[in-house]
Amino acid sequence: MRHPFGRLAVSVLTAAAVVLPAGPAVARHGQATALPTVHPRAETAPLSDDEAGGNADADDPAIWRNAADPDRSLVVATAKEGGLRVYDLDARLVQSIAAPAGPTPEDAPGRFNNVDLVHGVKLGTGRADLAVTTDRGNDRLRIYRIDPSSPAGPLTDVTDPAAAPVFSADQAEINEERTAYGLATWTDRSTGRSYALVSRRERTTLALLELTPTASGTVGYREVRTLDLPSSFRLPDGTAWSPCAEPDELPQVEGMVVDPADGVLYAGQEDVGIWRLRADLTGTPRLLDKVREYGVPGTYDESTEECVAGTDPGYGGTRISADVEGLTLLQEDDGDGYLFASSQGDDSFAAYDRETGEGNEYEGGFRVTAASAALDGSEECDGAAVLDQPLGSRYPDGLLVVQDGHDAPGDGETAVTNFKFVDLGDVKDALDD
Repeated sequence: MRHPFGRLAVSVLTAAAVVLPAGPAVARHGQATALPTVHPRAETAPLSDDEAGGNADADDPAIWRNAADPDRSLVVATAKEGGLRVYDLDARLVQSIAAPAGPTPEDAPGRFNNVDLVHGVKLGTGRADLAVTTDRGNDRLRIYRIDPSSPAGPLTDVTDPAAAPVFSADQAEINEERTAYGLATWTDRSTGRSYALVSRRERTTLALLELTPTASGTVGYREVRTLDLPSSFRLPDGTAWSPCAEPDELPQVEGMVVDPADGVLYAGQEDVGIWRLRADLTGTPRLLDKVREYGVPGTYDESTEECVAGTDPGYGGTRISADVEGLTLLQEDDGDGYLFASSQGDDSFAAYDRETGEGNEYEGGFRVTAASAALDGSEECDGAAVLDQPLGSRYPDGLLVVQDGHDAPGDGETAVTNFKFVDLGDVKDALDD
């Protein structure tokens, strides 16, 4: 989603329950910071969001490591109405999977939004790694078994045909597209059970869904609980603030990731900031950082379909600009690492310490910029994925994959997007400088 300023028990949190990080805000709306840069090593073919391009729009990637042959590892990525794309480490297309159509031509088409992986799930046919994606057009999860030896392609659909809508009561509600949106997977180490955490488009709701393998080898899901993040916030001057949006839209979450070591979920509420909460959706979430635009009043202009910003009161953060989008976790073997967040408003990435005991301190940031005239960087990044494991000869230090919301060269008329592959060693060097 682009920033509006021009570029079964249910738990509900009120504005009074929000725990905000301490310290004064010193940055203002639109302020950019000088950051180190890294360059991509490769990029996928461009996707065009028009009829000729199959309404394909790059959004969110996930990295699958082939333990038997790391050089044959894969990147699984969503393309919205274009379905799923699978790439090799040279960013070449390996497989393309269409999004399922709606029940009738009059219904919303399938639209794959976010993707994440689950490892070692016990199916009727043996243990398998799975790719799980949100089909926001049909309000369902779609689940694919990963098998690089399969002659038909490495991904095979194993979604339980009886899988129900995640949030909607019927097809009419599905067509309103307040449906499954962002996604993160989580396997609870204490029980071995695997889950998908799913956000709802244009709402603040998060749902915890347990993945449920069937005897036939398919995988379904069941709702465990939901939680609503706030949509209104009390500012230091005592006034209430809500991010500007179209009428009846609430500040949604898309980017999410779970730290498997401690079961902590990080969720990016696009126009608000980054939340830290328990992955089982119990307890009180904490807002660990705010976007620079936090607290800025705005008025929605129906003629332009944009928000007109008022005077910035100075309550925002200093490191990320709305929208806060793709969240991904760099997990190092010794327990250290980073939480990366895409700061879409200023085309940068923020890095936070993985350790919650130290308050997820900000460790720096970076930008992905052009490597050459033919290989551009990343702008308005929607989704990102990082893997700190050796991936053969191409990426022995690991890999960062980021979406590029404006692939160059474009024609200026059609949205052209793709994914950039960045050597993780370059990113670590940039953060260490």
